[in-house]
Amino acid sequence: MTVLIALVWLVAVRRSSFKLALHQIFDRKILFSPSAKADYKIFVINRVFTMFISPLLVSQLAIATALYYALHDIAFLQRGVFSDVPTGLIVALFTATIFIVDDFTKYLVHRWMHHWPLLWAIHKTHHSAETMTPITVYRTHPLEGILYSLRGAVAQGTTMAVFLFLFGSAVDLYTVLGVNVMSFVFHMTGSNLRHSHISIRYWPWLEHILISPAQHQVHHSIAREHHDKNFGVAFAIWDWLFGSLHLSEQDSRLKFGLQPSEAHASRISDIYFRPFVDMAQVVRRRVSKLRNRIEGRFSSRTPKAAETTGVRDRSVENI
Repeated sequence: MTVLIALVWLVAVRRSSFKLALHQIFDRKILFSPSAKADYKIFVINRVFTMFISPLLVSQLAIATALYYALHDIAFLQRGVFSDVPTGLIVALFTATIFIVDDFTKYLVHRWMHHWPLLWAIHKTHHSAETMTPITVYRTHPLEGILYSLRGAVAQGTTMAVFLFLFGSAVDLYTVLGVNVMSFVFHMTGSNLRHSHISIRYWPWLEHILISPAQHQVHHSIAREHHDKNFGVAFAIWDWLFGSLHLSEQDSRLKFGLQPSEAHASRISDIYFRPFVDMAQVVRRRVSKLRNRIEGRFSSRTPKAAETTGVRDRSVENI
């Protein structure tokens, strides 16, 4: 579907020939660049890591179960108060709600990762890609993978617990091949092209509602005016509401990646271990600032105490 959508876009909208469109989609300079090769290695390494770490993480079922029983202790809440609602409406409401909650929490975590230095040290692994392919979505540091897994468990587990408590056993999802139907549609309609060199744009009004592939590519741009824009995954509404929306630009030539001082695009050891060094530096700076602040407050209070008593602390002076 990704290839088909890209072909239709290039041939029907961009007026490229079929041969040229195929050449552009399967551009060897993109698919076999050092950055792309690093993406493929990271994908395999992270899959192996996930096999071992996933069983150790708290699950959405654990959170849902704990919250479900906790809701019973709230006196003004009544279990199954909406259980008489038609089953089809319950399933539709739950399907939409869990998708929206999941997307909004992704937006929040993504925004925090750009604004908090400790989290940026981890997230910049993803932004170090100098060329983008659909596999670039997996270019994440394992610590970011853990953070997003916990986010998903909290967001989905909380939604499940609330719906089960209020609507009873009729709660279920509309799915396609076992996937939330809204997630299925989102991925089938070109989400893989967000991380690619095929810049598909939407109408401006639609880019206020849904993030186009071109908008996410703007998010990866190194241009100053594109920094901290388009944090959304599926919905652009969050960016629109919180002032981080940037519409796509026609025929713009975007450059991706980071400065060498920030991250390396293809050196695996740097991609995996530099974030730990950067996080340590962030912690050291914060501790140093806190120490200086404490010392500054202490030194500013000492003379006032001496003036009040009229006596100098000779013991300190002797020491």
